[in-house]
Amino acid sequence: MRRAAIIVLDGLGIGAAHDTDQYGDTGSNTLGNVARAVGGLNLPHLEAAGLGRCAPVQGLSPAVNAAGAWGVCEPASPGKDSTTGHWELCGVILEHPFPTYPSGFPGDLIREFERRTGRGVLGNLPASGTAVLDEYGTEHCRTGKWIVYTSADSVFQVAAHEAVVPLGDLYHACERAREILTGEHAVSRVIARPFRGEPGSWERTPDRKDFSLPPPGPTLLDRLAEAGIARLGVGKVDDLFAGRGISSTHTATNRQAYALIADALDSMAGGLILANVIEFDQTWGHRNDVAGFHAGLEELDRAFAELIVRVRSEDLVIFTADHGNDPTTASTDHSREIVPLLVLGPRVRPVNLGRRHTFADVGQTVAQFLEVPALAAGTSFLSEVWRD
Repeated sequence: MRRAAIIVLDGLGIGAAHDTDQYGDTGSNTLGNVARAVGGLNLPHLEAAGLGRCAPVQGLSPAVNAAGAWGVCEPASPGKDSTTGHWELCGVILEHPFPTYPSGFPGDLIREFERRTGRGVLGNLPASGTAVLDEYGTEHCRTGKWIVYTSADSVFQVAAHEAVVPLGDLYHACERAREILTGEHAVSRVIARPFRGEPGSWERTPDRKDFSLPPPGPTLLDRLAEAGIARLGVGKVDDLFAGRGISSTHTATNRQAYALIADALDSMAGGLILANVIEFDQTWGHRNDVAGFHAGLEELDRAFAELIVRVRSEDLVIFTADHGNDPTTASTDHSREIVPLLVLGPRVRPVNLGRRHTFADVGQTVAQFLEVPALAAGTSFLSEVWRD
């Protein structure tokens, strides 16, 4: 049986999209800027695969005899959110962007959230996840009020200390928020953000949970489910698709994700592995941690070598991303960027796939590879890469 893997390196953009300036992200180039900031990257395994041929990256050769096919994908959906990016990768392109709240959420929404959950609200503003805890963590612990905040993305985030609010109550509150946030206020995700610790040393726990909208049309996962083809999730992918068409084992670190992907490549007979590798976004991009991001890239390179030896003769493996999150810029939010496209497998031709017009080309290619009906969006590149 054929196997495919789509491995999404969350936040690992590789340069400006056609409309980056319209999102206030001029100058963002996650991989390129990190490479410049550290004086060049040394990623021998990813370099051999062709990463330096996707786009200019200091330290990575653009002239290697790549082991796989390479290129970049432009975002076609409006926005720069993980949900948007993953949906597009699986064949759903949005017509309209999700709503964002640069001045906080309307008072009537907040009052209804307070009424349904029985607790007041602190914050209600755009903020970094760590800064908002420094600002409101102590008052939250004293009063039990929710800390509600957003970002440049379409998210309603609810933070609560695990010793003040039981985790189940936090999840229940986020479910109530998801019920409220519909229609014109249908944000992409409601996110539970549990934390622990003391003033000055707050720490977010690994028990984050995302409550996403369901995709508005059939996805690659739906097509595979209808055909009875196995789908195995790694990371938060089930949350991003509102649990439709896939279940998943969540991970707190990239290392955990790599271990689960390796296990899947060792044991899965056929079907799709869909993985989200979270820390380039969650741990380093959102915290402007260039050193951590750099170390994470070196960890990825080592893990890549361990994963690729597990690829079987009929496998199709795609490494890509869902948006950017440049830790070298002043912003701590996602950035509108193109994403790398590396396609690997023993039967993959080492060809230049160019600049694809949409992430959906990935899902369309996998749909053709696994022989399910075509998706509504995207152009398959299977004939370009696959040796018969």
